[in-house]
Amino acid sequence: MDKDIETIHKKIQKESAFVEKITDEIGKVVVGQKYMIERLLIGLLSNGHVLLEGVPGLAKTLTVRMLSSAIKSDFHRIQFTPDLLPADLIGTLIFDQKKGTFTTKKGPIFSNIILADEINRSPAKVQSALLEAMQERTVTIGDNTFPLDDPFLVLATQNPIEQEGTYPLPEAQVDRFMLKLSIDYPSQEEELEIMRRMSTGPEPEIDAVVTPKNIIQARNVVEEIYIDPKIEKYIIDIVFATRDPEKYELNDLVDLIAYGASPRASIYLVKTAKAHAFLNRRGYVTPEDVRAVGMDILRHRVIITYEAEAEEMTSEDVVRKVLNKIEVP
Repeated sequence: MDKDIETIHKKIQKESAFVEKITDEIGKVVVGQKYMIERLLIGLLSNGHVLLEGVPGLAKTLTVRMLSSAIKSDFHRIQFTPDLLPADLIGTLIFDQKKGTFTTKKGPIFSNIILADEINRSPAKVQSALLEAMQERTVTIGDNTFPLDDPFLVLATQNPIEQEGTYPLPEAQVDRFMLKLSIDYPSQEEELEIMRRMSTGPEPEIDAVVTPKNIIQARNVVEEIYIDPKIEKYIIDIVFATRDPEKYELNDLVDLIAYGASPRASIYLVKTAKAHAFLNRRGYVTPEDVRAVGMDILRHRVIITYEAEAEEMTSEDVVRKVLNKIEVP
């Protein structure tokens, strides 16, 4: 086993070289936001979509745009609005009068990285069209189904404050996002640097330092990272504690949780913990990897009751209690 881990470790040293290049390139424009950049890379390495939530002006859109610029891949930014139609997203059939036939015009969804800006401003039909693309990695236009390119990543943003004219995302769609990030304000030092940098001169240019082939190769290495059965049991205990808190002596949460985390939580905790280990140049998963990504995986999968809301408890408070209670192996 030690030899296997050593072999994986050597592969990681080779395949993870691009991580520093990407972060350096993004750092030319984006100040701070280490947490957001790291989680976007985890989503990229785990082949999972990411939902970014935060007030306006926290560089969510900018960071995603810079990430796409650092990768030699197709990128599309789609501004979600109430009048957006599914055809504006996936494409449509156009009738050719000369030939008397329909031809397929593909939409912007046919890209490697999609920035769905203010995703909660679009109606249910558009969100359903996006749902198929996110889950099945295919798009159906007319009678034809088209596979999407690999890698395919949806990075969506939403504003938690302004709810007028928005369409809250259905639970089924929120569950499709591997990670939900809560983006916070920068520190005083970071904001001072932002102010100085953005008020003098043009925005620096970002060089493309990674190819989709590099990403796919890195994903294959991430899947090989060793995870001990004790860590797997730790993950199962965390997820099941959200479903049956009484069994884990979390009696105070029994009336606060309406629905626990879905099986996707267990799958995604393993995948993202491996990706976190990869970013830290390790060939094995530790409990710290699981705890590092636990909140981002669970905050949108644990549904709280009205009683919890009345007590001003959030799903994050509940997840925090679970993570603190479950014994670390």
